[in-house]
Parts: sequence; structure tokens; C-alpha cells
Amino acid sequence: MSDIRQLAASARQHMVADLTAYIECETPSDDRAALAVGLAWVRSFVSSRLGEPEAVRTVDGGEMGDIAILDYPASAGGDGRIAILAHYDTVWPLGTLASWPVAIEGDQLTGPGAFDMKSGLIQAVWAIDIARRAGLPLPAIRIVLNGDEEVGSLASRPVIEQAAGDCDATLVFEASAGGMLKTARKGVGIFELVVGGIEGHAGLDPDKGVSAIHEIAHAVLQLHAASDLAAGTTVNVGTIRGGSRSNVTAGSASGMVDVRVSDEAERERIDGVLRGLAPQHPDASIEVLGGWNRPVMTRSAGIAALFARASASAAAVGATVEETSVGGASDGNFVAALGIPVLDGLGAVGDGAHARHEWVSIDGMVERTAVVAQLLGDLARQPLRVAP
Repeated sequence: MSDIRQLAASARQHMVADLTAYIECETPSDDRAALAVGLAWVRSFVSSRLGEPEAVRTVDGGEMGDIAILDYPASAGGDGRIAILAHYDTVWPLGTLASWPVAIEGDQLTGPGAFDMKSGLIQAVWAIDIARRAGLPLPAIRIVLNGDEEVGSLASRPVIEQAAGDCDATLVFEASAGGMLKTARKGVGIFELVVGGIEGHAGLDPDKGVSAIHEIAHAVLQLHAASDLAAGTTVNVGTIRGGSRSNVTAGSASGMVDVRVSDEAERERIDGVLRGLAPQHPDASIEVLGGWNRPVMTRSAGIAALFARASASAAAVGATVEETSVGGASDGNFVAALGIPVLDGLGAVGDGAHARHEWVSIDGMVERTAVVAQLLGDLARQPLRVAP
């Protein structure tokens, strides 16, 4: 066992205790007061393990959680700058702990937000700590903490892009995908269909009304037909609302649309489909609101090179890592679109994102912490400077 792996193993119980405390500080995306408490906990935890940062900047998140940027200088002999992304909000409402407390059974730890993505931050901070204790050089490290990732990162996106803009690479501590690191992610669009019709008595005057539900039904069929699984494109109308009563021709209807694409060509094609939606009846109307929430994260040459460095670092501590492409998006998509190498999925090994059974492997926490500690030392010795 390598020295790094031994140091990570010796910190096992401390990591479990830190993760337990973090989970017990509930941080739902839609509760600004709880998010403020959560960010204060995170700031205190990071400082307790790594010392006070060289510089701190906090950006108002508006209705959502604030964004904090913590800068730590490179160590003696270290070069380059790395950004670490970790959101502190979760999908779970305040009070979830009452019916679902933190529990450990064998190697598995469960609790709201454990997998997505509270374990990731614990691992990132401990990796830096262990790299220091092992005497490894460290690059300058910029930790970006945001509290609105689960609701689209609307406030934090420009902050993340600015913070990572002068970094050599970005490490994202979202949960892994079946233990695999994520080197490509789909782009995501969130759209709303707003359909107008004309109300009328469905029985007495069936020819005088114009049904918005009839119109949206046609639009849904067109949109779902635009999915192309072979090209990695999915279009899903997930919710529909419309009408007032069964005996009234529906005067309005709306629907929420989720779109996932693997490349820019497909994004442009779907844009064309959305623009081409037209009502069947001349007195009806269709409006498309919303837009593309996250760009495509393409496996660039820089991302491939960063994964290769992670793979070598894993081998150095007696572990292996694999890579995959996933349909979900993260804040890493924003940075990758800037041409900066991104490695995602460095957080928890486990399962159950956004589900009541979400869990993390404690052994996986230890191993991934060791891998990241080794990777940080490697990147400090030889910064990644690869053309995107």
C-alpha cells in the first residue's frame, strides 16, 4: 500500500464523521436561510482542515445560496492553478433527516445528499490535507462553492466561469457514475410550451372553441419524435397543465420540456424543431420559453489528457479508474465550454442520486481521496497545459 493510500486509510473515521456532520446540516436548494447555515458550516470545515484561505470572495446568490470562492496558494515547489467545484445544495427539503437519518451498514453510508454531492466536498478537502501531510507539492487551488446547482446554477454560472477562467484544469467533485469518472456530459435545455386557445362550451358550441389541449398534444408528438437515441438526443415533455373543466374547451395549456444533446449539431437541430412548432388552428398560438441551461461537455484533447493523468495517479496508489459519458449535466459543463480541461465524477462511489436510497461507499471515499491527493501532486509538478 502506498504512503498516500495509508494516510487516506488512517483518516477514514474522520472522513465519516465529517460527512455525517455535513449531511446533518440540511441544505435544500429552495431555502436561503438553510443554505446560509450550510455555507457557514462548509467554510468552517474547510478552514479547520486546510487553514484560512489566502483570499475569500463571496457573491450574493439572490434568492438562492451565495457563492464562495476560496483561494489557497501553491506550496513550495508547486506550480499551476486548479479549480475545484463543489455545490453544497441538495434536492432534499428541510426536515428530511427526521425520517431519514444518517446510517451506516457495512461499507455503505446513507443520508440525504450523501451521494449528490456532500461526500465529494469531504473527499476534496481531505485529499488536499493528505497531499500536504505526504509532502507532495500542491498547485494553487481555488475552491468554488455554490448553492444553486440543483436548480440550474443561474446565479453561480458567471461566477464559476470567471473563477475557473485562469486555471489550468478544473476538478468537479460530483458523484461518480458507477465508480467511473465523467469525461463527457450532454448539454441540457429546459423549455416551456405556452399554448393559447379559445374557451367555449364543449357541448353546446363545440365549433366555437379552440382547444389548447388539442394543440399541445400535437406539439408533444412533434417534440418526442425529435428524439434520436442513436445521436444521444432525448426530448421529454415531463409535465402538462391545461384547461379548466371537462365541459369547457381548453383556453390555455402549458408543458415543461427537458432536452439532452451530445453535440452542437443536435442542439441546432432541436432549436429548429422548437422554432418550427406551429398551431394546427389559425386562432391558436404556441410560444416557446426557456433556453439551454448547460452547454455540451465534449471529451476534448485536454480532458483526455487530464483523465490520463488521473489514471496514472490512481495506478500509483494501487487503484484503477475508468471513464464514461453521461446524460446528466453539471457545473463542469460551463467550464469545459471555455476550453478548459475538466474531470468530473471525482466524488462519491455509490448510487441513488436524488433517491431515498442514495448511499456512498466508505472504502470508495478513502480510495478516491488518495487518488485525488496523488493527482494534485502530479499536476503541481507538471501543470496540465494542453490545447483544448
